[in-house]
Amino acid sequence: MEKRDYYEILGIDRGADEATVKSAYRKKAMEYHPDRNPGNKEAEEKFKEATEAYEVLKDPQKRQLYDQYGHAGLGQGAGYGGYGGFEGFDIGDALRAFMRDFGGGSIFDDFFNMGTNTRNRRRVNRGEDLRIRISLTLEEIAAGIERKIKVNRLIKCDACGGSGVAAGSSRKTCPQCKGAGQVRTLTRTFLGTVQQVSTCNVCRGTGEIIADPCKVCNGEGRVRGTSTVSIKVPPGVSSGNYMTVDNMGNVAPHQGTPGDLIVVFDEAEHEYFTRQGDNVIYELPVSFTTAALGGEITVPTLYGPEKLKIPPGTQSGKILKLKGKGIPHLHQPGKGNQLVHVIVWVPTRLSARDRQLLEELSRSEMFRPPEANKSFFDKLKETLGV
Repeated sequence: MEKRDYYEILGIDRGADEATVKSAYRKKAMEYHPDRNPGNKEAEEKFKEATEAYEVLKDPQKRQLYDQYGHAGLGQGAGYGGYGGFEGFDIGDALRAFMRDFGGGSIFDDFFNMGTNTRNRRRVNRGEDLRIRISLTLEEIAAGIERKIKVNRLIKCDACGGSGVAAGSSRKTCPQCKGAGQVRTLTRTFLGTVQQVSTCNVCRGTGEIIADPCKVCNGEGRVRGTSTVSIKVPPGVSSGNYMTVDNMGNVAPHQGTPGDLIVVFDEAEHEYFTRQGDNVIYELPVSFTTAALGGEITVPTLYGPEKLKIPPGTQSGKILKLKGKGIPHLHQPGKGNQLVHVIVWVPTRLSARDRQLLEELSRSEMFRPPEANKSFFDKLKETLGV
């Protein structure tokens, strides 16, 4: 798939200064950030695309190469974190880049002090990031929980200690790159000679080869396994929010840097409540006698049963408030409210005696809507304003 022009992606002119580049990227990143578009793969791709464009255009050297030769001019090794042309650039890289310059790559980074060391990671020989989703009830979201989860991942091989080398053997300098981990090639184009730096395909960038690889992991230094991770979820999270657990992704081959684990939260549907921001809505059916006479009813909340007073004459559709019985504000003091939507329940079956009583009541003016007690001429006068 052919890459789009970086300037076009950010919507800026080719002569835009650094401040304009940064401002344009921030606008695009905020529009397509995964937190604002949970589960939207198209938005995720646009977020990655905008971040890739920003990483090049904010760097004077990369930008000069791009302006002269386009995407090919960046060459291998000139991309993000050492991968040419942004090969392997994933959502984790994009989020870390955003966090580095604007803070808060995840809403949890400041709270948990996570992600602060990711900016200095080398992309070469780094394990893959993993993403999992966990479902939370509204009660768990309201209280905040600590949950232990099992993660299937690539872990260090115990047989070789992660080195990939069989016992009694050793590593040797790669004959292809002479230990550099990279090879350089010169390509002649009509614009001149372009030097490209690429990862050595013999040693895969390590600068060394294994004469006798470990038989358990076949020289990778990692095997499939399971790890238990403890996740502390603060009160007030929403569907699509996520947190990053450093170094709990796949272990990299040959003792490289592990990837991260990205935990995305889903909100389970509740039997009684509907969430609206940090408020919760509860629909309460009441009899018309209770609505007319008033009374006290026990209603469920996220924190246990609560008594609610129904004022006399309560109309169907009335919203009553239980203050502070909603969802806690994320990383802030206070809570939302529980909004009780009163629905006057009308019986569908009546006994003969019930019908007789209701018919007697229906003849009373007090059991008619205010509009029903007005004559046609009274309504006409109100309409004409006379």
